[in-house]
Amino acid sequence: MAKHNETGKLGESLAKKWLEQQDYFIKEVNWRFGKWEIDIIALKEEKLHFIEVKTRRTNIYGYPEDLVDKNKLRYFISAGTAYIRRNKGFRWIRFDILSITLDAFDKPSFFLIEDVYF
Repeated sequence: MAKHNETGKLGESLAKKWLEQQDYFIKEVNWRFGKWEIDIIALKEEKLHFIEVKTRRTNIYGYPEDLVDKNKLRYFISAGTAYIRRNKGFRWIRFDILSITLDAFDKPSFFLIEDVYF
């Protein structure tokens, strides 16, 4: 497995644990609809959160959240829309980005950007 894939898997695992510690209830991980994927779908305080997780080992080339461009955000929102069409009953939804930076010892720093849109 390529190094960036390992980093991504580690980031998603760390994200799941961190979100649970922040009182999120994880409903889905790596939910797919066609070519679209949502990393984590979770509930917190009666809101359904679609969470894109981005992880980097260094910020030399930018922050992890910088990897979410308009096209990625558009696909992310399309996938979330597909999810709520199949799973009705959610009154409040949010699209969030969880940015994780790992230090040399894989100790994470988390930065949650809530309610993103373009």
